[in-house]
Amino acid sequence: MSGVAIITVSSDEDGMRLDRWFKAHYPELNHGALEKLLRKGQVRLDGSRAKAADRIAKGQAVRVPPLTQAPANKASPKIRPEDIRLLQSLVIHRDPEVLALNKPSGLAVQGGTKTERHIDGMLDALVFDAEERPRLVHRLDRDTSGILLLARNRTAAAALGRSFKSREALKVYWAFVRGVPRPHSGTIDAALKKAGRAGDQRVEVSDPEDEEAQNAVTDYTVLAHAGQRAAFVALSPRTGRTHQLRAHMAAIGHPILGDRKYGGEDAFISDDLDPVLHLHARGLTLPHPRRGGLRLIAEPPAHMCKALRYFDFEPGAEDPFKVFAERG
Repeated sequence: MSGVAIITVSSDEDGMRLDRWFKAHYPELNHGALEKLLRKGQVRLDGSRAKAADRIAKGQAVRVPPLTQAPANKASPKIRPEDIRLLQSLVIHRDPEVLALNKPSGLAVQGGTKTERHIDGMLDALVFDAEERPRLVHRLDRDTSGILLLARNRTAAAALGRSFKSREALKVYWAFVRGVPRPHSGTIDAALKKAGRAGDQRVEVSDPEDEEAQNAVTDYTVLAHAGQRAAFVALSPRTGRTHQLRAHMAAIGHPILGDRKYGGEDAFISDDLDPVLHLHARGLTLPHPRRGGLRLIAEPPAHMCKALRYFDFEPGAEDPFKVFAERG
């Protein structure tokens, strides 16, 4: 910013603490610097001095003095036109509160070691008619394709976040695995513990009494199988641990195809299949922030369709949503 800005509080920000408003709009401005600006009277609310803990109301005017940081919801000049087109082409659901993408395999959700191109850094491309950039509600691994949910405002983000934390959100994944799990339907209850170095982190099954281990539970069902060679399965995680589905399937001896990290060479059974992770976030059902329920389905990517043809499987033969609809 080159001068003083007067920003009107939106309806979505009604009742928000002033310091949290600044954190949302100016994430690089630390709390100490904000307190200093408040003490000097450089930040004002409807022309009056304000405190960090003050609650703001819809329509109020926040005076923001010249800052070196740009607002978080300002369009980023770093997004390439082709990336804007890509992200907008991934949208499979859009309403005033929620956006859903069908994320392709290989595109990271957030940045990290040696990861500069990611969805979180390109969210300005998905503002559309909203007053702010959307917010991530959950995560998918870089190599996992499928449904990625975004909230279009702060209120929706809080409501959707509660649904995931309370396990109201029912997630169903499709996967191809080596071999055929026995029995054909069951539950994997195995605690997981993080291991490895930063940048190459993985999880491993651990003693649940280990204080660093986290409870992890996955339901599975076999939808089709090619003899004993491979199976097409539906997976539904009851918990949301890092790499949970990948680690659990490998732990029972049926690694997901293409998953070198957890399956090694056992995860590759044919040169006719693409050497990428065959795991897809197929469906998501949860309460909508404003009305009723929300049920989303994402079509599988090209490499998953190729595997369906290769094994001559019919994805519609059994509805995995029905399989898990009555889960307790």
